[in-house]
Amino acid sequence: MSARKRRFLFVSLDGLISDIAWQVSRAGNDVRYYIGNESERDIGDGFVPKVDSWEDHTDWADVIVFDDVLGQGEKAAALRAAGKFVVGGTAYTDRLEDDRSFGQQELRSHGVSIIPFEDFSDFDTAIEHVRARPAPYVIKPSGEAQNIKRLLFVGQEDDGMDVIHVLESYKAVYADTVKVFQLQRRVRGVEVAVGAFFNGSDFMLPININFEHKPLFPGNIGPATGEMGTCMYWSGPNRLFAATLAKLREKLADEGYVGYIDVNCIVNGNGIYPLEFTARFGYPTISIQSDGISMPIGDFLYGMASGELRNFKTRSGFQIGLRVVVPPFPYDDPKTFKANSKDRIIIFRKPGREGVHIEDVRQVKGEWLITGSSGVVLIVTGTGISVRQAQAQAYQRVRNILIPNMYYRTDIGDRWYEDHDKLHTWGYLRES
Repeated sequence: MSARKRRFLFVSLDGLISDIAWQVSRAGNDVRYYIGNESERDIGDGFVPKVDSWEDHTDWADVIVFDDVLGQGEKAAALRAAGKFVVGGTAYTDRLEDDRSFGQQELRSHGVSIIPFEDFSDFDTAIEHVRARPAPYVIKPSGEAQNIKRLLFVGQEDDGMDVIHVLESYKAVYADTVKVFQLQRRVRGVEVAVGAFFNGSDFMLPININFEHKPLFPGNIGPATGEMGTCMYWSGPNRLFAATLAKLREKLADEGYVGYIDVNCIVNGNGIYPLEFTARFGYPTISIQSDGISMPIGDFLYGMASGELRNFKTRSGFQIGLRVVVPPFPYDDPKTFKANSKDRIIIFRKPGREGVHIEDVRQVKGEWLITGSSGVVLIVTGTGISVRQAQAQAYQRVRNILIPNMYYRTDIGDRWYEDHDKLHTWGYLRES
């Protein structure tokens, strides 16, 4: 494939894909970027050219990239049917992520073992369910409420009393927000995700094995967040992939899906238990992955959307990415955000910005300013032949950044040492 200049249209609900749009633009391609949510529209300003309506630019674009689910898949599929090169889902793949129960049922129908679960639309019924069947459970909101990551609760008590207390508090505070939720039995083991890019007809290789770090504080303490950091590496197809994603290949090909798909799992000596799908790019996953893909990300997106790219080269070793955040993350508190974080300048002690990826940032006269509303600011990455080398590079880079009140986890990648031994003992990471 040539590295010629192409035209890319990025379509976003909340400004998630700003970093990738910026990378594609920096490589010399023409980029236009649309963000639907008005409160997030200045994310990426000064980095990428913006447009007020994406529909007016589809004929202009060589490639159209959608960055989310929640109805975006139907739009992407319609454009593909009209002959456009599109990275994005379908109504079916959106539902895999948006409707947790549907995702679990699809796994089961494709021969994948799943953890027992029940759906609920009122808290009292769920509380009675736990009282009648005491056990550790995980509370998982469905639909749009699942985007409020701190509402996910992982029970610790064998009698389920901690889950009952949380359900009672949610009933008092979140009854209008959480319309449907799932109670899933908690299975103990190693949490690991397997993901791969799909080019409309088949999985692209290599696959990606990644270990997410979701709680806010080091040591997996504190409220759940969307993601605080990830350790990953690239692999040939292995037993974990064969037992999960690989089983959906024909269905994804029938759908003409184009994009990244990932399934997060709990695994132990008894088996592999998928938890949930991500049927889109992950954030910050895609920014970390982009540092490991050995070709310009614009060429990669074009090759995926056109179906021409099947195998691609990646860095050997490991990649680490950590999120740098500011108050009120992970909470929604506009007053605190405005007082403590909005429009604060991001200072770099030394000029180098290698491995620094933007999230809710805009640029004014060469200065990087915090914007948006979430408090998610930067992704800082490191690579290395070993996890320790990748960690050292990432944390050296983050020490070059100065933002008042910034915080980040200091243990991204530490899980690898214990988890890797278990996964190898059980045989799940062996390439098939």
